[in-house]
Amino acid sequence: MLHVYQGMKLKNFRRLIFQAISVTDSVSRSYEILWVRMEHPIMLGFIALPLLFPTSLAVAISDPVHENKQGLSSAHRHVEALILGGGVAGVIAARTFHEEGIDDFLIVEARNELGGRLKSATFGGKTIELGANWIQGTQTGNGPENPILTLAKKHNLRTQYNDLFGSLTTYDNNGAVNYLDVVDTSIDAFVNHTIYSGTRLTQNLVDLSSRSAYDLIGVKPRDIHAKAAEYFNVDFEYAQKPDQNSAIAGSWNNNFTYDIDQGGFSEENLLSIDQRGFKAFIQEEANTFLKPRQLRLKSTVKSISWSDSGVRVVLKDGTTISANYALCTFSLGVLQNDDVLFIPKLPDYKLEAIASMTMATYTKIFLKFPKKFWFDTEMALYADPERGHYPVWQSLDHKHFLPGSGLIFVTVTGDYSKRIEALPDSQVKAEVLNVLQSMFPNITVPPPLDFYFPRWTSDPLYRGSYSNWPPSFVQQHHVNLRSNVDRLYFAGEATSMKYYGFLHGAYFEGLDVAQSIIKCITHQSCREREKQRRAYRMSEAVVIRPKGS
Repeated sequence: MLHVYQGMKLKNFRRLIFQAISVTDSVSRSYEILWVRMEHPIMLGFIALPLLFPTSLAVAISDPVHENKQGLSSAHRHVEALILGGGVAGVIAARTFHEEGIDDFLIVEARNELGGRLKSATFGGKTIELGANWIQGTQTGNGPENPILTLAKKHNLRTQYNDLFGSLTTYDNNGAVNYLDVVDTSIDAFVNHTIYSGTRLTQNLVDLSSRSAYDLIGVKPRDIHAKAAEYFNVDFEYAQKPDQNSAIAGSWNNNFTYDIDQGGFSEENLLSIDQRGFKAFIQEEANTFLKPRQLRLKSTVKSISWSDSGVRVVLKDGTTISANYALCTFSLGVLQNDDVLFIPKLPDYKLEAIASMTMATYTKIFLKFPKKFWFDTEMALYADPERGHYPVWQSLDHKHFLPGSGLIFVTVTGDYSKRIEALPDSQVKAEVLNVLQSMFPNITVPPPLDFYFPRWTSDPLYRGSYSNWPPSFVQQHHVNLRSNVDRLYFAGEATSMKYYGFLHGAYFEGLDVAQSIIKCITHQSCREREKQRRAYRMSEAVVIRPKGS
């Protein structure tokens, strides 16, 4: 069911799982216009939504496929540009340096491969995606093409259109119940919520939570079906509840990706089913230009010393790497959890911005059964008396995906993801099987052959799935989150205003910030001091000072 607003189709709800990792958008003309609008003194709360997949923190020297043994014994190395994290933002930044003739760079990655939150695993004899899973927004006619789609096509990634809302079966705790009309009503409510929130933006009104926006347009889900439908529209997209999401930022975040009138790509969501893993597109792209000496894998950063003359990084194995410039693409969650020591500590305005944003968690729970016994649609929605209790199901054993695989997964988000991470696998599996038994009361649900889910929040390389803008996160905070400190720069999905939470956000941020660093290296111009001064100024603008200070 498609809905049209101001001449554009609002997404039939495209979903990006773990919009994995480090992202940043390019500063286009439309972005500049939005930026000015948001700096209006009344506009204090703007937020944006998930994505995809932050990069992991890390370091190591290896080639894109095989670890390079050369240089690992070296206690120190100096490079022109150091890239911390080998996710989408980090790899695209490295490619940008290479294209401009700057090859004295090093990518440092904690894992044993590139990809960041593009993380796959072998499960039930198939490759599954634990993190980012979709290309969200593709291309309409001759309009702009999502750069992730461009890379996917270049490297022959196998994808399939995912009809999230159009191929759906509904259930509750009594079994199969058709409440698709409630789902349609909920989609309409989200559209109206988007219109209302967009109106607040154009009128320079302060931001609200999605819950408040819903209340003000008279939408108050009462029963379990309406609450499950709301979850499918909100939580499944943003990995947090309506009261934890920005109404205004949620509106523009979707439009910039899906609304062609706003420069978006299309409404389509393409699910990666490539058995090399979704990560293949960025790994294969890295293989087109990276040399062994430009990549260091399986190395974790312990500390980062920064100044106006350069950056020095110490790894946990004691190795030191210095650079004239460095780009940090660690996830917001890693920055929030003090997993890396900054020397000196980051400025207060920067710490405030980091603390004010939210790192959300999006968890897929996979099961392998001897044979399929469930719904024939691509998706299913389960309504439970407890909101968010194993609600969104997707069949991989489907003619369009991995037929005959016996694979199915269920998604939980936000606080519920954190809850299950604290439980033993056996308890989570028992709860999931109880839900399946409620959905299919006329059969005996067999024990699964295999069961698995990742723990993103407790993983020190990620500390969550992707960023989310809470209602209290003001635009000045985002300026400061994105700003550099002397010669240490930051990029990732969290630093993208237009595309936070999306893989293409990480792409654009890696590209844009690398270009800024290149201007400093080549002495064309250097925005580092200008940006730093602006960051302080924006921070000070929201500080109430006592008289006489």
